[in-house]
Amino acid sequence: MVDDEEMLELVEMEVHEILEQYGYEEDTPIIRGSALGALNGVEKWVKSVETLMDTVDEWIQEPEREVDKPFLMPIEDVFSITGRGTVATGRIETGRCKVGDEVQLLGLGEDKKSVITGVEMFRKVLAEGEAGDNVGLLLRGIDKAEVKRGMVVVHPGAITPHDHFKASIYVLKKEEGGRHTPFGNKYRPQFYLRTMDCTGEIKLP
Repeated sequence: MVDDEEMLELVEMEVHEILEQYGYEEDTPIIRGSALGALNGVEKWVKSVETLMDTVDEWIQEPEREVDKPFLMPIEDVFSITGRGTVATGRIETGRCKVGDEVQLLGLGEDKKSVITGVEMFRKVLAEGEAGDNVGLLLRGIDKAEVKRGMVVVHPGAITPHDHFKASIYVLKKEEGGRHTPFGNKYRPQFYLRTMDCTGEIKLP
């Protein structure tokens, strides 16, 4: 660790300047510490990490979770647990889910219906999951081959899948990090929609 107080103050001033450039308040606190020192049990640094976490709780507002909307979770990954069934993992976007809830799996093929028989987060069994949670959902009667990344698990009837839509777009110029050449009708780019990555076709008016 740096022991030179003047050097530390200089670094703090530079960090404050950078934070202000990005719109942070002038009195945003900076906590000096050492994660390695804390891991090694050095009391001074353990206290600094505790101070950091208290400051985070005080200064950073917890994002609002959209729990009042119908349940929707984009699927990030899928795997099987021997003797238990298929697990779909992802971050719940809206709503809540619990064991016994009926759900639909939409996108990339035929719609499927299932029942949630387990909700887990980081190897912990949950009574329910809610918007913002990264969970694994154990799904009854679903084969692993029927579920793919890019599909969504939803409350039955909450949304309708579509394969055509109209949109107004802004195409980034070369100077903005965008395309170097123009594109025409029936151009086929990659579309990234939630966790889905698929090729689509653009029809110009």
